[in-house]
Amino acid sequence: MVSQALVLEAVKASLSWWRGKQDFMKSYRIAVIGGDGIGPEVTAEALKVARAAGSKFGFNMETTDYPWSADHYLKTGELMPDSALDEYRDHDAVLLGALGDPRLEPGLIERAVVAGCRFGLDLYVNHRPIKLFAEHLSPVKGATPETVNFEVVRENTEDMYVNSFAFFKKGTVDEVATQELILTYKGTERVIRYAFELAMKREKKKLTVVDKANAMRAYDLWRRVFEQLGSEFPEVERNYLYVDACTMAMVENPAQFEVVVAPNMFGDIVTDLGATLQGGIGGAASANIHPGVCGMFEPVHGSAPDIAGKHLANPVAAVASAGLMFEFLGEFEAAKAIENAIGNALTTKKIPSLGSDTGMNTAEIGDLLAGLLTA
Repeated sequence: MVSQALVLEAVKASLSWWRGKQDFMKSYRIAVIGGDGIGPEVTAEALKVARAAGSKFGFNMETTDYPWSADHYLKTGELMPDSALDEYRDHDAVLLGALGDPRLEPGLIERAVVAGCRFGLDLYVNHRPIKLFAEHLSPVKGATPETVNFEVVRENTEDMYVNSFAFFKKGTVDEVATQELILTYKGTERVIRYAFELAMKREKKKLTVVDKANAMRAYDLWRRVFEQLGSEFPEVERNYLYVDACTMAMVENPAQFEVVVAPNMFGDIVTDLGATLQGGIGGAASANIHPGVCGMFEPVHGSAPDIAGKHLANPVAAVASAGLMFEFLGEFEAAKAIENAIGNALTTKKIPSLGSDTGMNTAEIGDLLAGLLTA
């Protein structure tokens, strides 16, 4: 008979081995901003699924929570300080829930956090996959998984978003409001180059540039840089569309798109249309990245204050954003596993929609996706 002492020694050895294994597991430091409304709810589920992925593929996550939100501002008067950016640089990525609160001036929190990170960390690429997993999800007639499967690269730090605006005689009948459109060669070249490199990874190797160079001549810079870089990527088929024509084509014939690159303002517009194609903004994920340097990952939807605290929010977009985070970190197996879990749940109607009408609460959807991931 084996003595109790020997059994205890075996258990201790086993625990020692496991702790040693844990010590050698890769670990990522993630800054987490739950934000407003449903943001903390969907972020909790994104982290739940992300940790399940880490457990399956052999890495850990160490998270640091940050309080930037309307509640925090109303209690303290503090918006996100510049010093937070240095802290984010010491992390591997930032995961953001949602921002916005009707009690505050529109855009106050968003400008401080989202724009603050995009400009402060120079996250010049906004990368949005547009993928329809199941035909029943899309409100657009004829949209199928075969026809809706492309990626949009939106320039993220220039254009109409540089905060260069002014009011003259504000609040009077003679008021004048102005806002500058600012493009640079450097900003244009680096984001279009990223789009060409992305197109090289796709099957058809097709890249569409979207602008409005006929009416807004500043976008001629985009056309010239697109042509210049095209000579470096002769394998990539190049296509040109004005933004108004692009929105029509996305509805009429989305299959023509593989990778789309657009300036900041137009990219903001066409990606929301793309979210509708794929079944709704509740499934839309985004990556704000400086390739190889840092990244912030967030669902595209808002804070939905009307359902905050009711646990009705669909966390699919937040979970998908965590998948994009893993892709950025080089954990490609984990990223693909998360995408597959979402695809499984949507195609089989385990999650029947991308809205808040699923008949499931937020945590149940997170549990389902985590379970599919580890099954």
